Amino acid sequence: MTHWFHRNPLKATAPVSFNYYGVVTGPSASKICNDLRSSRARLLELFTDLSCNPEMMKNAADSYFSLLQGFINSLDDSTQESKLRYIQNFKWTDTLQGQVPSAQQDAVFELISMGFNVALWYTKYASRLAGKEKRRLCASALFFNHIPKLITPAEKGRDLESRLIEAYVIQCQAEAQEVTIARAIELKHAPGLIAALAYETANFYQKADHTLSSLEPAFSAKWRKYLHLKMCFYTAYAYCYHGQTLLASDKCGEAIRSLQEAEKLYAKAEALCKEYGETKGPGPTVKPSGHLFFRKLGNLVKNTLEKCQRENGFIYFQKIPTEAPQLELKANYGLVEPVPFEFPPTSAQWTPETLAAFDLTKRPKDDSTKPKPEEEVKPVKEPDIKPQKDTGCYIS
Repeated sequence: MTHWFHRNPLKATAPVSFNYYGVVTGPSASKICNDLRSSRARLLELFTDLSCNPEMMKNAADSYFSLLQGFINSLDDSTQESKLRYIQNFKWTDTLQGQVPSAQQDAVFELISMGFNVALWYTKYASRLAGKEKRRLCASALFFNHIPKLITPAEKGRDLESRLIEAYVIQCQAEAQEVTIARAIELKHAPGLIAALAYETANFYQKADHTLSSLEPAFSAKWRKYLHLKMCFYTAYAYCYHGQTLLASDKCGEAIRSLQEAEKLYAKAEALCKEYGETKGPGPTVKPSGHLFFRKLGNLVKNTLEKCQRENGFIYFQKIPTEAPQLELKANYGLVEPVPFEFPPTSAQWTPETLAAFDLTKRPKDDSTKPKPEEEVKPVKEPDIKPQKDTGCYIS
């Protein structure tokens, strides 16, 4: 399923040494800094390691985040922030903005930027395994919805801006829902349920597309084409299975009109697949129209429509409505929900004595080493994923 789901590129970041000469006055503080440096480097390595699995990612992320919490929260569970929150400048690129990074001297910026990448990794991992990994998409959705506020608000079009966060949340939910639909089809559930699930999924994609509508087209056009084609595809699915429900209720004329609408929307989705492939923008270009799951819908619509037309000519003799039926479908079960997410608690390595070993009064006043915001960060070289065997999105 690697070539079924669109993925924006991972965020890139500048190296962080966590060297605070003069400020660190004891071995426990020195060890914290060494462990932060090594755990951050390890986590960054795993983002591009194809052998990494969710357990490895969670352990590495928890290790780094628990240490970083000492730079953010006080040790006495009060609402006060750590005295170290603003000691380090961090730089991160954005998934849609190329290689010009954002920079903030704020450990919270680092926490949510790295967490954002962890969530992106889960979506990429899930796309490789498709049906087995609905939970990973749900986990990603809740992380994107669990981002603490920054002192300096995110600029428009940056990853941490509300429109992009919402779009990522909705896309994760929609793609997790796709897995539910594939399973419902495989288990031969009632056409009415499949139609309702498909309709809800199409609405997710429409909502995500609308969320991005006010962004600059140069950054969002490719992503929006993907969301639009998925909306058309699943609306076609909804009309196809709704047509089967109507036929089972002896409403053959309405069934034919529903199938005709499915045929029209499927053709539109095919055209949008081509437009998506020709649109420039961040992320590798996937090929949904070449996937078995996509092609099977075309055959299903064609065969079901022909069946309805035959039966109407021999049995029902019903008039075909001019207008397509209004889809007012609501799935009563099978809808996905994000799974709970929490950042790990502060590492036990942080004690009052360790924190006291960071003496900010000895911090050098010369801040000339502060990175320049316009400086480029080396992009993440993501592995080239070869398409797996086309299974038609069946669940194993």
